[in-house]
Amino acid sequence: MGMEASRVIDRYLGKEDIDTFGAELEALRQRIRRDLGAQDLRYIRRVMRWQRRLERGGRIAIHVGVLNPLLWLAGVGALGASKILDNMEIGHNVMHGQYDWARDPALQGRRFAWQNMTPDNQWRHTHNTMHHRLTNILGQDRDVGYGFLRVTEAQPWRPWHLVQPLMALASFIAFEWGLSLHALELDQILEGRWRWHEHREKVPEVLRKWRQQIVPEYVVYPLLAGPFFLPVMLGNLGANVLRNMWAFTIIFCGHFPAGVMHFREEECRNETRGEWYVRQLLGSCNLDGGRWFHLMSGHLGFQIEHHLFPTIPAHRYPEMAPVVRALCAKYGLPYNTGPLHRQFGSVVKRLLTLALPPLPTLSAKPASIAMAP
Repeated sequence: MGMEASRVIDRYLGKEDIDTFGAELEALRQRIRRDLGAQDLRYIRRVMRWQRRLERGGRIAIHVGVLNPLLWLAGVGALGASKILDNMEIGHNVMHGQYDWARDPALQGRRFAWQNMTPDNQWRHTHNTMHHRLTNILGQDRDVGYGFLRVTEAQPWRPWHLVQPLMALASFIAFEWGLSLHALELDQILEGRWRWHEHREKVPEVLRKWRQQIVPEYVVYPLLAGPFFLPVMLGNLGANVLRNMWAFTIIFCGHFPAGVMHFREEECRNETRGEWYVRQLLGSCNLDGGRWFHLMSGHLGFQIEHHLFPTIPAHRYPEMAPVVRALCAKYGLPYNTGPLHRQFGSVVKRLLTLALPPLPTLSAKPASIAMAP
């Protein structure tokens, strides 16, 4: 890593300790990898069965409950829960390749398709290849603010950031729609750098995925309800909004709260495996919660462990987290974790604060690694 990044890491570790820390994490990864087997397959298949049951039950309750508000609301909740499970505990984790070792066609990361507006292959590229390899490297990891939000002082302020709170609110409600446009880099329109020829092959994929989701949710299922078309359509819309708000909250709280660090490209060239592990640790944040909270969040409450071990089945993170935390204490490294309300509050504060232009300063401050204001 570059000189600036090394100085920050040297607050905690020397080069030898970085390598040793990385070796201990790698040993943990290999130990869990060797232990993977039938119990992990039983787990994910059980979750998939419950997801399908929730979806069927939710759709039936929405249709049957069009004249019963409580039953209709229960159906919206059940369908929303099924979508959360499909996206977070199943889709996100399977598409990471966490179950490729099983050689089950239904669990192959490169084949899996989730119920989401985002084209599967585009998500795999922007998330698995770009975000996890280049985590929090400014100018390379496009998940840093998703190209339109300013989440660190190291990002230059632009006039459109004044409406950043409104853009974040829109993303909160329609997260899957914004994510579906992520690979198209439409944020570059604001910079005047978007080029059609660079993205024309991606646009048909996005439109095809939209059609696959829109037609059943907002046309076919509502038509089956006959005169109750509108209540059923609104129920499906409500379930999708529930999923969007939950996914936004969990993902933003794992990436943008106070204490999360960002890096410049030159600081991360030729980094060792140990330095990569340290960057993942410093660029992530965990959420405290119980068993059901972590199930419904796709175990992304263990965002630190997920960034350290993205191809390990996520339901194994609870047993890995105490080891990681102990290693951080051993080497004097921060382990950023806290309850959902506190982390979400710090995310909101960051989005509001960084929407404003920076105050003029008498002397420039180094911005190689930016922490939350």
